[in-house]
Amino acid sequence: MYKQIHSRILEEEDALIAFRRELHRHPELQWQEYQTTEKIAAALDAIGIHYLRTEPTGIIAEIKGGSSGKTIALRADMDALPVEELNDIAYKSTEAGKMHACGHDAHTAMLLTAAKVLYEAKDTLEGNVRLIFQPSEENGEGAKVMIEQGAMKDVDQVFGIHIWSPAPAGKVICPKGPAFAAADILEIIFTGKGGHGAMPHETIDAAIIASDFVQNVQTIVSRKIDPLEPTVITIGKMEVGTQYNVIAEKAVLQGTVRCFEPSLRDQVEEAIRHYANQTAALYGGTAEIHYRRGPAPVINDDDSAAFVQEVIRKTFGEETLLTAKPTTVGEDFSYYQLEAMGSFALVGTGNPAKETTFAHHHGRFNVDEDTLKIGAELYAQVAAHFLNEK
Repeated sequence: MYKQIHSRILEEEDALIAFRRELHRHPELQWQEYQTTEKIAAALDAIGIHYLRTEPTGIIAEIKGGSSGKTIALRADMDALPVEELNDIAYKSTEAGKMHACGHDAHTAMLLTAAKVLYEAKDTLEGNVRLIFQPSEENGEGAKVMIEQGAMKDVDQVFGIHIWSPAPAGKVICPKGPAFAAADILEIIFTGKGGHGAMPHETIDAAIIASDFVQNVQTIVSRKIDPLEPTVITIGKMEVGTQYNVIAEKAVLQGTVRCFEPSLRDQVEEAIRHYANQTAALYGGTAEIHYRRGPAPVINDDDSAAFVQEVIRKTFGEETLLTAKPTTVGEDFSYYQLEAMGSFALVGTGNPAKETTFAHHHGRFNVDEDTLKIGAELYAQVAAHFLNEK
């Protein structure tokens, strides 16, 4: 069966690339993936796989094996980003200001190809394969909604893949333990007392409060957090002031917090609230803090990751398996891991000769399409090995 999967994936490679390019031409943003959902549904209809449409977008499908057993869930996300494509390619995005700048088009195409091959081999499977085509990963909301609509019901293990431009094309990473960081979002509104720029003594300058906070908030990382626990606090946006000669009454800051240890989220949030309130009070202003918990860290179960690593060795060879440090990027795959044990792998697509080393979310992001068959086969082989050997 495993050899059959390998040969069938190779036979489907042209169709795999073509479907990925079709999705790339027509990107859709979070909760707007209506046409993408339709295309996936049509492809599943053609294969003969039963599925459920989720609301407002997305699909949960299932392949019933020839005999009873466990259920493994395979997940692919499918939303695009509000990024203008800068690539000059035949399948360039046709939607102004939108593009698949993170590889979700590749994930969807790889899972669909794996689904076709697994369906053909269904009589040899000892259990079931759940297929999760998830919307809205980029804002960290889609996984929770899919779970609420039954994506993880009776699932014994879950597995996901992300195309990864920082890693060499053809290499695969699946670490034990932390893989992606928690991704929290913060907004702080500092309020002072506005006034004429020539009479600062009659005002409370919100720009000064905000600037002081931005400078000092980094000491949370350097002085409040264990140096052996990686933590990032980034203030990425600051809106303050209205005119060159008017002292600002309000300053609005937005940022993100990343860490791998779940308990650190409480510690960092508490410290940010303290710093913001004390900084505002120092100058006679006030602070309004909004701290929203995003996806938890993606932490691969040790046994699950070890199993996937062994599948990688058997399928592609020892040289394919790459060891790499966790990334502080966020991923809502973590919500699935709260429902069942599982792991998340990265398929390298970085190839300087093909200009596929640009960062995710960049207008020049693209993938080495020779790696798509690796991702598709990895989905299929992990499912087959889990059901028939675990």
